[in-house]
Amino acid sequence: METTLQPPVSPQVTAACPDHRPLPLKVALPLAVLAGLALLVALPPYGLWWLAPAGVALFAAAVHRRRLRAGFWLGALAGLVLFVPLLVWTSFAAGWLPWMLLSFAQATFMGLMGLAFAWTSPLIDRWRWTWPLVAGLLWVAMEAGRDRAPFGGFPWGRLAFSQDDAPALRLAAYGGAPLVTFAVAAAGGALVALAWRAWRPVPRVRRPLGPVLGFALVAAALIAGPLLAPIAQPGGETATVAIVQGNVPRLGLDFNAQRRAVLDNHVAGTERLAAEVAAGRQKQPDLVVWPENSSDIDPLRNTDAASVISRAADLIKAPILVGTVLRTDKPGDIENAGILWNPVTGPDVAQKYVKQHPVPFAEYMPLRPVARLVTDKVDLVRNMLAGDHPGILRTDRLAVGDVICFEVAYDDIVRDTVKSGAQVFAVQTNNATFNEAEARQQLAMVRLRAVEHGREALMASTVGVSGFAGTDGRVHDASGFNVAAVMVRDMRLGGTTTLATRLGHWPEVAMVASAVAAMAGALPLRRRRRTTQQVGPQAGDDGTTEAR
Repeated sequence: METTLQPPVSPQVTAACPDHRPLPLKVALPLAVLAGLALLVALPPYGLWWLAPAGVALFAAAVHRRRLRAGFWLGALAGLVLFVPLLVWTSFAAGWLPWMLLSFAQATFMGLMGLAFAWTSPLIDRWRWTWPLVAGLLWVAMEAGRDRAPFGGFPWGRLAFSQDDAPALRLAAYGGAPLVTFAVAAAGGALVALAWRAWRPVPRVRRPLGPVLGFALVAAALIAGPLLAPIAQPGGETATVAIVQGNVPRLGLDFNAQRRAVLDNHVAGTERLAAEVAAGRQKQPDLVVWPENSSDIDPLRNTDAASVISRAADLIKAPILVGTVLRTDKPGDIENAGILWNPVTGPDVAQKYVKQHPVPFAEYMPLRPVARLVTDKVDLVRNMLAGDHPGILRTDRLAVGDVICFEVAYDDIVRDTVKSGAQVFAVQTNNATFNEAEARQQLAMVRLRAVEHGREALMASTVGVSGFAGTDGRVHDASGFNVAAVMVRDMRLGGTTTLATRLGHWPEVAMVASAVAAMAGALPLRRRRRTTQQVGPQAGDDGTTEAR
């Protein structure tokens, strides 16, 4: 009998195996939208912090195994869903165009992260246990980029700032905001690794329970485990500090036309506090803190403004930290400053802090000649000069680290005040041109900074929300929004220097370097996958297979 030999069968990629394909585009698109929504409502004023890991998981699932271009656009879509509503308050003062430009710029970073997630997909497929690690590292790297670029960056909406009521907040004492972000994103990576098996089962293959339980334990440890982490304790010595929230006649841009009324409101609030102290109903403060722009009239050049501030300081018998706008010898140039105003002796020009990080397009105009070609309204923006040293102001009783408005979002500015000797730190802010949501987002940052550096903190706003934060992140004596209020509290001075303060930016540097290494490690795996796919069909971005 004659035997016929059959030619050997060439190896093929099994097109029917769904485990080698991305999720269908009709699934990935809603996942990207849901990711943006989850990340949005995790942040104040909603405060559903536990949705932040879920948002990361949805994001990672949407872009996993996609082509790079699709990963970018899905990531950018999630970014738009997050940032357009999150930053709506920027439109109140500047209109819709800057709001949209800022939102699209931030969404671009999310798009680049989506591309990076897609790029590292072969690495995750090869070693599924790396998914939490890669998710955490890539998210930290993305935030590091948008915290610094363009024009000094804009760190609003970081994962860490959604965790003001979460156990993960305690990790700030060990690695700052980057470590908190890493823990939240890594928890999301563990969740998506756990869920991916349910989404993409391989037919007729029994899955071992070990990896499933492992990812569940990793997610639980990252979300709840920080409760076991000790936090820094404040010092034993105390000083009594008062916040005066004077309020404004009207919210909005009219604030700038109400300068004298705003100053008078803060003077009146201080005088009422002085009457309470004289009557024995309130403690004598060692320091009174007024917010940013509480005297938008330069009191070093205007004798009327100087006179009423001096009267308030004399009545309260304590130095006042006044937030003011100082004119310079060059017309159009100004400084956003905090200055100590003492009883009897008046302003102490040696105890002055000038804001180091003015906001581009709002407090100064980058590329002014180029911008003027687009619109002549650029000349409405004055030129705010940047300060050149940390905000450390010393009274007879305490050393205050002064941070002005959005500067609280920048890691190094707050850290520098503590390293310069701040026993407590104060955030002077003006929310009159924004809304309560922006104020509560800012207060969440103050809470994180208090934990991060082991220093009690306060936020003083023209309209609210003002209040104190302990080294455990809890808020005390918070005011309402758009009301006049005075709050007095004994603040504990100094305390343990946290690991985060000592390490500075190095944890973030190490994580960004590790993210770059993960991207590089995915390159040979991508080349190997491309070679393998040349002999068989490949999954397209819609989840179907297509020949190559």
